[in-house]
Amino acid sequence: MRTNVAIIGGGPAGLMLSQLLNRAGISTVVLERRSRDYVLSRIRAGVLEHGTVEMMHRAGIADRMQREGHPHEGCFLSTEAGMFRVDFEAQCGQSVMVYGQTEVTQDLYAAQDQIGATVIHEAEDVMPHDIDGTPFVTYEKNGHTHRVDCDFIAGCDGFHGVSRKTIPAEKKREFERVYPFGWLGVLSRTAPAAPELIYANHPRGFALASMRNDHLSRYYIQVPSDDRPENWSDDAFWAELKRRLPEDVADSMETGPSIEKSIAPLRSYVCATMRFGKLFLAGDAAHIVPPTGAKGLNLAMSDVHYLSEGLIGHYERKDDSGLDGYSDRALTRVWRAIRFSWWMTSILHRFPEQDDFDQRMQEMELENLRDLDAARQAMALNYVGLPF
Repeated sequence: MRTNVAIIGGGPAGLMLSQLLNRAGISTVVLERRSRDYVLSRIRAGVLEHGTVEMMHRAGIADRMQREGHPHEGCFLSTEAGMFRVDFEAQCGQSVMVYGQTEVTQDLYAAQDQIGATVIHEAEDVMPHDIDGTPFVTYEKNGHTHRVDCDFIAGCDGFHGVSRKTIPAEKKREFERVYPFGWLGVLSRTAPAAPELIYANHPRGFALASMRNDHLSRYYIQVPSDDRPENWSDDAFWAELKRRLPEDVADSMETGPSIEKSIAPLRSYVCATMRFGKLFLAGDAAHIVPPTGAKGLNLAMSDVHYLSEGLIGHYERKDDSGLDGYSDRALTRVWRAIRFSWWMTSILHRFPEQDDFDQRMQEMELENLRDLDAARQAMALNYVGLPF
């Protein structure tokens, strides 16, 4: 098989890149290790930055999001001193969209089917070859080895994927911070606890009240990194969540059986080389952020924005400046998102080694957000998403 760009990974980043390139007349082959049903069953982020929303319009997949998504013009922060709101619209004139990653992926699949893009599922043992020469990708399917020759390879295959590992160790620099806790998340068919997200700093640990739509809620509580979902019954989860949320919210919230329960570890990670030869990394293949700042999916989309611009410039204008500058350009935004997610994590969670001074610093950060317009503006600008 021959194509312009072989894309490893059929999640939102890979599918969005394929969508943008195919609309520009650039052929792609997407190779995904899992089945389509499995990809669509993954429960992930639900907050889309302003730039991601604009990208969905450019990709021609925004109609359902516009009908079913929930624009949020702010969020709530809860402390022992009370709850207050950060108004994004007032601070920076923009908002975010609550629309689940599963829905984004479903819209991308529908659009890819409509334009006849090539997406190969259950492709095993995918391997890039000759990435600094004449690249090609091999994979196994139905007991046979297949080969895709291409001009470029896009590694959109996540943190544990093969793409980043293909780059020689001496050619990349890696940065990592592993946090000593995780998020226990529950999805339930219940009405949301509040009209906008609530981030709670509590002596018992962090909590987040989020949502997917008017009848589907997503809640999280901070737990030790070695905890397990089976240690938590639904009743135990709801009781602990209510302890950490404001009393009036806890008293009025609807509870019900969980339809999904999992623990997500928290880490910050950056591979400071997002290009080697003809291989380009995008999304979780290149970086991981704690979910506190709602940046994971959005950061993948900004990578795709820069990479698609570079590839379109190469094919349409024989201009390689976008590809040559891709890594530096993407990493500038990556590090800003890493900083924001680290900061949100540091002011909202309880750390095992935290002393009274650390606690007071957290309280002052939150009081600044409550009392200082400049602090709220800085948070709002980063939360809705810095410009691409």
